[in-house]
Amino acid sequence: MKIGILTLPLHTNYGGILQAYALQTVLERMGHEVWVIEKKRKPFQLPLWKAPLVYGKRIIRNVTGHPFPIFYEQKINREKPIIQQNTDKFIHKYIKRRFVDDFSEIKETDFDVIVVGSDQVWRPKYFKDSIEHAYLDFTKDWNIKRIAYAASFGTDEWEYTPEQTRRCGELLKHFNGISVREDSGVDLCRTHFGVEAQQVLDPTMLLTKEDYIQLFENTDTPKSKGTLLNYILDETPEKLALIDQIAKEKDLIPFRVNSKVENRGAPLQERIQPSVEQWLRGFYDAEFIVTDSFHACVFSILFNRPFIVVGNTNRGMLRFKSLFRMLKLENKIITPYANLVSYDNNNNISCRIKKLYNLSNSFLGGYLL
Repeated sequence: MKIGILTLPLHTNYGGILQAYALQTVLERMGHEVWVIEKKRKPFQLPLWKAPLVYGKRIIRNVTGHPFPIFYEQKINREKPIIQQNTDKFIHKYIKRRFVDDFSEIKETDFDVIVVGSDQVWRPKYFKDSIEHAYLDFTKDWNIKRIAYAASFGTDEWEYTPEQTRRCGELLKHFNGISVREDSGVDLCRTHFGVEAQQVLDPTMLLTKEDYIQLFENTDTPKSKGTLLNYILDETPEKLALIDQIAKEKDLIPFRVNSKVENRGAPLQERIQPSVEQWLRGFYDAEFIVTDSFHACVFSILFNRPFIVVGNTNRGMLRFKSLFRMLKLENKIITPYANLVSYDNNNNISCRIKKLYNLSNSFLGGYLL
């Protein structure tokens, strides 16, 4: 069958890239033709009506000693291809995409199935288009299969307006299969949409450690320059102090596998994201991992590495807690550090992952016969 995947845009987020890669790979191994549906990247620009006011404010800022690029949008457009050069190489090489200017361009005959997921594709503030598109409103009256795989709201708080709730609930009732990544998503679907959903694994966990090792071995990715991997999305003095503390206590050498990609005040060279293969190699080489990232937590488990998760409430702590509950990791240690979870991955959880893999795989396969 011809299958389209609708997910969040692919840019420099390793977890976002790898969940799309994993889902596409799994579906291809089932014997299907698969494309990730992606809207064409457009230059960042101000609306014409807004430009004079914004440019005027920026000129005033510079005159009053608060420097800010007057033509900020042009600066962003110049820098983006440089910042994304390494992650883009992986995307171009491994992810087969169908580009559209607008979802309305897609025709009923283009796909037999459209799969929505994974990642926080059902979170309005992350899905920048109309959230109804994430519920396939553009496929109205089509004779195709619609499946949600590991779709995530990212929170247990309801962030939809009443109209969005009504409309998305109507659209979801036309889906053949509905699955979510977090256990709270099951409750949200039932409470607000009146539909039943099944909890499944994040797509990245449908591939094996060996699948990911092959990716960096195929490119002769160099060995990491340390033994304590710190993958921190939102740096704070407390998190940096924690990394130093662990390094001293365990006699490890800290290293990182991400740049200052979101720090627009950092020099351009410090914002270039390392390759996806280098990111994966970091988990393979690490003896211990400190992170505030959900997918780094997932890959720590896949690579069987001890790790510490620093709670990241801005990006959603719920995802971590749901994953721990799903894997029955009740022996997690809560430390005095705020929202800190420590997990020494010595116990064998492969049987639990295998069972969940079978359930998740059966969900997908059952609707693709």
